[in-house]
Amino acid sequence: MVTQHSCRNGIVTRRGRFLVRVLSPRYGSLAMVASMTDTARLFAAGAAGYAIGNFPSADLAARVAGADLRSEGTSNPGAMNASHVLGKKWGLAVTATEIVSVHVGAEHSGTLNSARVAAAEVDIPVHLVDSGTASFGVACAAWEAATVAAAGGSAAEAIARAEATAAQTGTTFIIQALDFARQGGRFSAVFPDEHDGVMVIGGMGGALDVLSTGTSIDELCDQMVAPFLESGRAIRAGVALADPATLPFTEGIEQRLRDASVAVDIVRYRVGPSIAAHTGPGTAGGFWYPIAE
Repeated sequence: MVTQHSCRNGIVTRRGRFLVRVLSPRYGSLAMVASMTDTARLFAAGAAGYAIGNFPSADLAARVAGADLRSEGTSNPGAMNASHVLGKKWGLAVTATEIVSVHVGAEHSGTLNSARVAAAEVDIPVHLVDSGTASFGVACAAWEAATVAAAGGSAAEAIARAEATAAQTGTTFIIQALDFARQGGRFSAVFPDEHDGVMVIGGMGGALDVLSTGTSIDELCDQMVAPFLESGRAIRAGVALADPATLPFTEGIEQRLRDASVAVDIVRYRVGPSIAAHTGPGTAGGFWYPIAE
């Protein structure tokens, strides 16, 4: 059984009794507290969370307070405009009572430290989660935390799910612009000085190593997919698309996952600039983690 859909690498949210949000560095450094800041770009993330909800809580709160969000401020009946028109406390009241903030690993980015500073400026509990990974690996942890929130679970349960998912999330990928990647310094310890063909890099959590090398698209796709399916368990698989030149790899990986004997939920995601800045053009691969069938 295969389920397939697509998303952009960046924010994954669900609205429940608390807010779960993941924010990659390309959206700014204040990560999860986006809906509580006065930065227009980050407030857009808060508006996305409102759009997922199906009850106009901000509009109702404004009417109780004697205001009409549809005719004041930005005229948007959401949490962002409630904060602008009624004040921060009203904005928080219609957004969440606590926040679970899932971040890029501290070894890869300063986002988590920025979030610690920002979290101290809001009036509700903010729980910071270091995913220990980057790119779509962060989205995997946030996705599962959001699933807990949507089912009515507690913030503690969402945190536990996020941390467990991050620990079980694997990745395999290729980097074809090796000289560019070496200059960034992020992969220097992984790359051998000499090698034949294109290296397939992979690992679990934040640990990476060279798994194999290949010379053709088919060979490299086979090598990248093999670790996805090694456990024989149902998985959710995020398949990267970096640029048009890597589409044959993306489609090759997806086809092999469709043909797998285990259940696979396939998600195609775009490699954003925060990752491409370190890997360069020609990056392909993906992430996976086990799910219940």
